[in-house]
Amino acid sequence: MAITFRQLQVFVAVAHERTLTAAASTLFLTKPAVSIALAELEKQCGRTLFDRHRNRLHLNDQGRRLLPMADELLARSEAIEQLFDNDALGGHLHIGASYTIGHQLLPSLLRDFRLETGHRDQRVTIANSAAICASLEAFELDIGMIEGRAAGERFHVLPWRRDRMLIAAAPDHPLAHRGRMAVGALADYGWLLREPGSGTREQFMRFIAPQLPQWELSLEINSAEAIINAAAAGLGLTCLSALEARHALNDGRLVEIELALEMTREFSLVLHRDKYRSPLIERFVEFCRDRSDSFAT
Repeated sequence: MAITFRQLQVFVAVAHERTLTAAASTLFLTKPAVSIALAELEKQCGRTLFDRHRNRLHLNDQGRRLLPMADELLARSEAIEQLFDNDALGGHLHIGASYTIGHQLLPSLLRDFRLETGHRDQRVTIANSAAICASLEAFELDIGMIEGRAAGERFHVLPWRRDRMLIAAAPDHPLAHRGRMAVGALADYGWLLREPGSGTREQFMRFIAPQLPQWELSLEINSAEAIINAAAAGLGLTCLSALEARHALNDGRLVEIELALEMTREFSLVLHRDKYRSPLIERFVEFCRDRSDSFAT
């Protein structure tokens, strides 16, 4: 077989974008050129690599077998280009971060990483923890930074930081300013929660929900800032990160409901075990772990 570098680029782009049009746009090629390169690759492999359904292409079992190797070859080619440039840390770094990390920690982390290394070519995707893990599994990200759990042997999970969770409400909520109380006192009140799949929702279901004989979902929102505003407007209680809540607590829009319960969670760095770790990825992981304070601040 004479598989070309261009064919592998097209294959990986189609695997990520799932349409020929989007892949062509990413590679700055025409759609016919992408279609021809993919057809030639499948012909040389002697099998199809995608299932076609309603103009979208989904990796089949053979495509999933090829993807880690193709991804590694492309990443190694980037590393070769930078091999003899000792002063440069080259390549593109695609980071996936869950909402709390992406909003509260990653901006200053990237600022310091750029100052220390001179590397500027990063892209950030912010989504809930489940979506980040799904993108890692599809080799769409180089590294994930999540606040939930990454299940399965396909991931290498590195504990990174710890974060405190708290319950908050508007200052005029019936439970505000009552001092420390048992979790059971939160029963019968409406809750403002993140969507399923988020690390914050997972913590509520782990720590709070099992201790309440009943609870009501007042509103589900996929934005921490929107939940903070809704709680400040008096729409219910909420469970959120101390990092997310700090400004609203400081300016008096929210108050913490003190509980006889400590709620902490772990932030993690997550990598796919089959993904090639370029010098850039290894450097970013090392940089993050050097800043792995016990609690995120």
